[in-house]
Amino acid sequence: MSIEIKVPTVGESISEVTLVKWHKKDGEWANRDEVIAELESEKATFELNAEQAGTIKTIAKEGDTLNIGDIVCSIDTEAAPPPKGELAAASTETEAQLQAAGPSAESAAKENPKVPADVKATPVAAAIIADKKVDVKGVTPSGSNGKIVKQDVMDALNSPGRRPGTVLFERNDRVQKMSNLRKTISRRLVEAKNTTAMLTTFNEVDMSAIMEIRKKYKDTFKETHGVNLGFMSFFTKACTYALMEWPSVNAYIDGENILYHDYCDISIAVSAPKGLVVPVIRNAESLSMAGIEAKVVELAVKAKENKLTIEEMTGGTFTITNGGIFGSMMSTPIINIPQSAILGMHNILERPMAVNGQVVIKPMMYLALSYDHRIIDGRESVGFLVRVKELLENPGLLLFGKDPVKSLLEL
Repeated sequence: MSIEIKVPTVGESISEVTLVKWHKKDGEWANRDEVIAELESEKATFELNAEQAGTIKTIAKEGDTLNIGDIVCSIDTEAAPPPKGELAAASTETEAQLQAAGPSAESAAKENPKVPADVKATPVAAAIIADKKVDVKGVTPSGSNGKIVKQDVMDALNSPGRRPGTVLFERNDRVQKMSNLRKTISRRLVEAKNTTAMLTTFNEVDMSAIMEIRKKYKDTFKETHGVNLGFMSFFTKACTYALMEWPSVNAYIDGENILYHDYCDISIAVSAPKGLVVPVIRNAESLSMAGIEAKVVELAVKAKENKLTIEEMTGGTFTITNGGIFGSMMSTPIINIPQSAILGMHNILERPMAVNGQVVIKPMMYLALSYDHRIIDGRESVGFLVRVKELLENPGLLLFGKDPVKSLLEL
């Protein structure tokens, strides 16, 4: 019996997807629920699993554009599974490669080599990286889903300081088909520029208090909650309070109406392997600092592994983007439509500041708020940004949004 594997429905507005990569070759055996292919829509990348165990017969090719319901492949469920000998041979392939790589690499693999958590590598590649102390930044991955394989590491060792497989002074041009995700990013950015009255206002924030809190409590925070205490939780929490005070910044235009939100679904811009994605932290105003940090880590990991779902990237009432992690000093971020505003974080640098008539060195960050002037006036935009600055420079206010003494006196 042969069953057909079709492109599943992945969202109401999505009518086609692209077959990015086959994980199983034609005629290869696949177990039930095993990943056989990787598909990409205009919003996300997702995996296609085998509905039954059997032999794969590929129909679509890598790079093909498929409509929802199109047949991707078929599975012969009556085919005999591969002999156990072949499975055993496959399982010993890694061991054979380790031995070929040398005794030191084999020993390093058995000792569980320390490779950065965000780096994906095969056991052999990880062993050589650990043994030779290879800087993974100089290794170009060629495996599936950005995985580093043995040959990538060997190329990096043989050609230090150069991109593997390149020739000096080469003048090659490459034509590459634009992915659905990149097409969507391109379309939405142009649409945002053309359909909104976008304006940007700036301010700067003294990060001394937050950096002191992180220095004092980061170890205890990690032990208690299991996540690191980063900057994003402080900014997210500050934005939720400011959004509640300036509701127009948390609203957007819906035809001839303005849709206000009494909750804060904060979109976090994340740089993924295939482009910029913006997953959403739902009801961020109700989450604790640890809850926000845990959600940020969860969404960032999914983004890097191309495992974000459509639901996780749909919606959002306000966006935060952090160009500072790339070294950006100042920028004018583009609104994530249909939202009406986006906050841009930037690099933290020590700068001389005037404090009570004295020059003092402070860790400063520029903040940028891009907003749609059709719905947000200057008073709202500047007031929002000043409120965020106040909350960040006085983190104690983040407990419930007010000065404790003023709250006590009901002022």
